[in-house]
Amino acid sequence: MGAQWISIYVLVGMFVLAAVLPINMGVIAFAGAFLVGTLVAGMNAKAIMGGFPVDLFLTLLGITYLFVLAQNSGTIDWLVKLAVRAVRGRIAAIPWLMFFIAGALTSVGAVSPAAVAIIVPIALGFAARHGINPLMMGLMVIHGAQGGGFSPISIYGGITNKVVAKAGLPLNEIATMMASLAVNLTVASLLFFLMGGMQLIRQDEARVRGGTLGESLPGKPCKAGQVEDSPASAAPSVLQGTGARRYRIVTVAGLLVLVVLTLFFGQDIGFVSLTIGLVLTVMAPNLQKHALGQVPWPEILLVVGVSTYVSVLERMGTIDFVGHGVAGLTSPLVAALLLCFVGAVVSAFASSTAVLGSLIPLAVPFLLGDTGVSAVGFIAAMAVSSTIVDVSPFSTNGALVLANAQGVNRDAFFRQLLVYCAAVTLIAPVVVWLLFVVL
Repeated sequence: MGAQWISIYVLVGMFVLAAVLPINMGVIAFAGAFLVGTLVAGMNAKAIMGGFPVDLFLTLLGITYLFVLAQNSGTIDWLVKLAVRAVRGRIAAIPWLMFFIAGALTSVGAVSPAAVAIIVPIALGFAARHGINPLMMGLMVIHGAQGGGFSPISIYGGITNKVVAKAGLPLNEIATMMASLAVNLTVASLLFFLMGGMQLIRQDEARVRGGTLGESLPGKPCKAGQVEDSPASAAPSVLQGTGARRYRIVTVAGLLVLVVLTLFFGQDIGFVSLTIGLVLTVMAPNLQKHALGQVPWPEILLVVGVSTYVSVLERMGTIDFVGHGVAGLTSPLVAALLLCFVGAVVSAFASSTAVLGSLIPLAVPFLLGDTGVSAVGFIAAMAVSSTIVDVSPFSTNGALVLANAQGVNRDAFFRQLLVYCAAVTLIAPVVVWLLFVVL
């Protein structure tokens, strides 16, 4: 058996082990990089560590740290409540409000599970209170988070764009972002109308005729001290009054500065995020003294671990080996479809970030060849295929929806999520392949 095949089997085994056992895939990937690098590729430890993605690590650390600061200060809850007030009694607008808030959070750097974890309890609390289909509401939140997940300053977008740029492929950040947003927005629209959205619209129309639209939303009364538009409790801020308002305004201004400096002036997003985070920490050191411990280190470990293993694959020639093998298929279009399916199936049971970090490099030689397949279109198709399946109850996002659903039969709700995930896994790769690769 050749060294390349051994490294591929180890990669598959890593995904299987991470899916079956509650072990961080980053730990598995670092161990795999060490074992395959030393025993199979004859590399020393220094050469293996040379593949550690320092720039990607800094990006993930900076973005997630800044987001934790915004969450701890109550800025995120404040923004959510402001948006909720804008609904003004329109029940049919609530699912869309949750969709766009989740998308906005991931588009400015929140990890998708973090955004879903914040919004889902609020969204499903609304669903239970106002008679909205909980499955529809949960899926709207997930698709919203995925829809905003490929902005140039997001986690998914940062990972994908760095991998593509490193490989020397044509890079179109806006195309990938808009592809993800368009597909998830379309799916959310279908879900809204198929799962009770029209009934909600009719209820709003009836309230307009009755002259009650704009009053407080109907539903079960809140308990004393509970905010009606935020049934899920969030971490309280120790800042009060004018100090809290000033800090939140500075935090929002910091997020806007991040967007401007990275998008229009080309500054490194990791350094900019950490610098803005430092300013916010100095403003309220007691509030933010535990923020670094709240950074999602498991997700960061996962991404940099997989990236390090992929670097070992590159050095030992596995990337070229697989790429030329795929390129040797009868039809390049079939090869592209096959890779999209692989991304969707693996991501339904493993981490989407890990899939993006490993499958795109495997396709590089195939895309650099004279295959007639658009690299930009394929990257967009792979990005959507590998993330839209995060509705799976085996993924963090799907599990959050399952755990927070109120007033449902858990077993039945689990089966509904599973059936929907299976449909998305089978249909989405074909649709995005047709849209972005074939057409």
